[in-house]
Amino acid sequence: MVESDFTPGQAEVVDRAASAIREHASACEAAQDVTPAAARALSDSGYTRLTLPEEAGGLGATLTQFARAQLELGRADASLALVLAMHGHVTGSAFQGRSLPPALLDAVAGAGVRGELLNALASEPELGSPSRGGLPRTVAVPDGSGFESATWLVTGRKTWSTGARALRWALVSAATPDGRVGRYWIDLRGEGVRIEPTWVDALSLRGSGSHDVVFDHAPAALQAPPAGARPAGSAWFWTAVAATYLGVGVAAQDALTAYAQARVPTALGAPIATLPRVQENVGRLAADLLAARTLLLHATATWDAVTDAAAIPLIGAAKAVATNAAVNATDLAVRTAGGGALTGALPLGKLLRDARAGLTHPPGEDAAFTAFGAAHFRGMDVP
Repeated sequence: MVESDFTPGQAEVVDRAASAIREHASACEAAQDVTPAAARALSDSGYTRLTLPEEAGGLGATLTQFARAQLELGRADASLALVLAMHGHVTGSAFQGRSLPPALLDAVAGAGVRGELLNALASEPELGSPSRGGLPRTVAVPDGSGFESATWLVTGRKTWSTGARALRWALVSAATPDGRVGRYWIDLRGEGVRIEPTWVDALSLRGSGSHDVVFDHAPAALQAPPAGARPAGSAWFWTAVAATYLGVGVAAQDALTAYAQARVPTALGAPIATLPRVQENVGRLAADLLAARTLLLHATATWDAVTDAAAIPLIGAAKAVATNAAVNATDLAVRTAGGGALTGALPLGKLLRDARAGLTHPPGEDAAFTAFGAAHFRGMDVP
């Protein structure tokens, strides 16, 4: 990490979060869940304040600073990095885009200051990714009258709930009786909430604890009325996942480099790092990762400068490039390491599996590159 990229306070919490992740990642992978000790360490790191504005008690990270931070965390471990990524993007986008009512913004700020982890829960078994459209099956029924009722009761199921057991709060997407969609602030340790351990033997991110969360008339005292798509939401979410998975690719580069320098076959009498083919492969994956990193940080810097929808196609393209670079880097690292990559002595198998999860997050490749191409045809000036 280059500390000059952060304020001293930001650098401190990023370092603490990365250390916590490195300490607890193996235990979470083995447990196939976020362990209580890991949850406490993530909360205690102070990272929940990173993307919260200074005036709200936070550290005021820009989108570019958030991207740099998630690169470091993803390099430590994707599963736990994503738990913090979800908190960071929800907080950053809510305040920058002013996408929540004042009382709900206050609740998000309070959670961040206290170190209480949160996430936005939207995906469902029938719905799939909400980015593709569709009405959620989860419903919110007012106990009074009208959309502005003081209390709503939420019933339904949410899938892919990253860090489910580590979370204290959730912004839950649900449909009202008249077919509108709102977001509801629910205490996940309160009544009417249970977690079903469905994230078992997953291909990727086994330590993320992305279980189903089931709501049965769970009370939500705060809610956000329906709102259209906001650029800040896409900017912060796409950056969160792009940077995290790009960090996985860098971790594969680190592991391969160390292995190639230490591996000395008797027939060669020198480290395999001296072989031209190994040097070529490391050069290819390192260049690919550097190109993706440069594009991602260019895209986030563009957003920080303009903060409007014009920058969104560039961030979407950067996300697609970053996640593909991570997949390619981990695959090439496994190919280059050979049989050693198949053993538990190297982390390359886990990194290969984790990197592939980046392809499942929106925007998909098709949507990302189509939007970026369309922007060029409209004459968008992409710096």
